[in-house]
Amino acid sequence: MKQRNTLLIVILALGVFGIITTEIGVVGVLPQITEKFGVTASQSGLLVSLFALVVAVSGPFLTLLASGINRKRILLLSVLVFTISNLVYMMATSYNVMLLFRILPAFFHPVFFSVALVTAAKLVPPEKSSQAVTKVFAGITVGFAFGVPLTSYLAEQLSLEAAFLFGALVNGAAFTGILFWLPSMPVMERMSYGKQLGILRKPGLWLNIAAVMCLFAAMFSVYSYFAEYLGQVSRMTGSLISAMLMVFGIVMIMGNFLFGVLLQKSVTKTVLLFPFLYAVIYLMNYWLGPYLVPMIGMIVLWGIVHSGGLIISQTWLMEESGEAPEFGNSLFVSFSNLGITIGSAAGGWFISRLGVPQLVWSGVLFAALAFFLILIKMSVFRARAESAEHRATAE
Repeated sequence: MKQRNTLLIVILALGVFGIITTEIGVVGVLPQITEKFGVTASQSGLLVSLFALVVAVSGPFLTLLASGINRKRILLLSVLVFTISNLVYMMATSYNVMLLFRILPAFFHPVFFSVALVTAAKLVPPEKSSQAVTKVFAGITVGFAFGVPLTSYLAEQLSLEAAFLFGALVNGAAFTGILFWLPSMPVMERMSYGKQLGILRKPGLWLNIAAVMCLFAAMFSVYSYFAEYLGQVSRMTGSLISAMLMVFGIVMIMGNFLFGVLLQKSVTKTVLLFPFLYAVIYLMNYWLGPYLVPMIGMIVLWGIVHSGGLIISQTWLMEESGEAPEFGNSLFVSFSNLGITIGSAAGGWFISRLGVPQLVWSGVLFAALAFFLILIKMSVFRARAESAEHRATAE
């Protein structure tokens, strides 16, 4: 039983890996998409931003609606849609067709994440549920580490079609694993819609959400155009860009561990430190971008810091939504993707108006805004807590 559950957790992590590869993998092949369909860089960037926007808008509502449906059926339908979408990308001859099939799987993205995390927790004893969830969540980091650069590498060395076939195969493997190994999992106890929605009445939650949105906007306003920036500013070749995406992703695994340790020591200090570090990274990228060797070193530092945004943002948001974890996870997925949408759109605007070399300033602005939102949250609610404590003492 233990080995079987371990296999199921790996399959769920594979599904997360496939979905992240589908969502973010296009970042590494935007130049090829731009060339194939004859569109501008900002238009091809819509493949990232529109996907994220649909996730952001639909996520919490679809997660609520799906909360009573057999979890196996939800997981199967989600990865099937992602498999079919990748096959459509592979065969598409029209940019509009590809854009349409970026929208469709986006509806299933947050549902799969929320259900997969809950399913993983149900497969193990309660005391090991957090470890199981962490392993499934690791599929995100591995997606950045290997899914994105492999997509870029296959597009560069073979073809754009081969890159999307890879995405289809990964999601297809996850579908097969869920179909044959995951047992039927009907929902026995469902938290009421009212109780789940009740966390939205917490003002502190909305400050955390705003900070998470700005953090992801800071991260993806530049990362969404990673290949464009390295190609035009650092003059890297396509194969070198693919290698840099791989390096970026691998060091993200190190960064994930590093920021996990920092969060255990102090959540508030780590959350406050992150946007400051990211702004510093962008400023260094701006100064060192035209120099090939220093920029390679910067990519290593960039990847380490970038990975922290995932675990830090989720921890920061779950601080205010722990009583409804499924709905809280859907809020994280939705609003982080809204941050990606805003960030990638802002990055496209900077490119079209100011040019690729000025792209990093969009990231600096969002990082600064996130920093101040976190400061406001800490200051306001610390003051409220101290005031309540004084009142209790006086009474």
